[in-house]
Amino acid sequence: MIVFDKVSKKFPLGNFALNEVSFEIDNNEFLFLVGPSGAGKTSVIKLILKELLPSSGSILIDDEDISSPVFKKVTELRRKIGVVFQDFKILLDKNVFENIAIACQIKNLSHSQTKNQVKEALSLVNLSKKEGVFPVQLSAGELQRVAIARAIADERKYLLVDEPTGNLDPKTSWEIMKIFKKLEGKKTIIIATHNSDIVNSFQKRVLVLKEGKLVKDQRKGGYNI
Repeated sequence: MIVFDKVSKKFPLGNFALNEVSFEIDNNEFLFLVGPSGAGKTSVIKLILKELLPSSGSILIDDEDISSPVFKKVTELRRKIGVVFQDFKILLDKNVFENIAIACQIKNLSHSQTKNQVKEALSLVNLSKKEGVFPVQLSAGELQRVAIARAIADERKYLLVDEPTGNLDPKTSWEIMKIFKKLEGKKTIIIATHNSDIVNSFQKRVLVLKEGKLVKDQRKGGYNI
């Protein structure tokens, strides 16, 4: 479970990225995080990853207060979390298999375990025949599939997804979202997006941020900001 309790993030110039935001996300829940640019969506993701520290309030993940000054288990925390970025962050000098295997190697999985995890992830994203291909040979949609496979290859508990369809055409966007649909109920999935059609179609829980505040929390919501 992820719990934000009156979390604020204030920057040195005085502006708030988040202002007393509170919510709870259950294990294996699927939800969308929406709002205008600058609303605080990326700040939520960075706070969960402990790339940012809150100015006030607390953040609990699996009953541990990761916002506490005495919390030191950052590596263990991040091993629970897979992240899919809008700009993919794929290593160009490594092939598809090698890019995905990095996530397994970080957790010190054996060669056979890594091989099995990578093959399973590639199968789920429909790239089984591309494991030896290099990124320059792939389309944007295929690169996003590699990024998703990397995020799920070592069975991480949480999946944070930042604008997964931002650089993709509508047809490819829906194909990517079908992958997340396959993972529903198996991981906690948080998708930050501006794509109103996808949010409206899925009818999942929607957290709406505006100017750093949580203004709406709908259990079966749509893109209504």
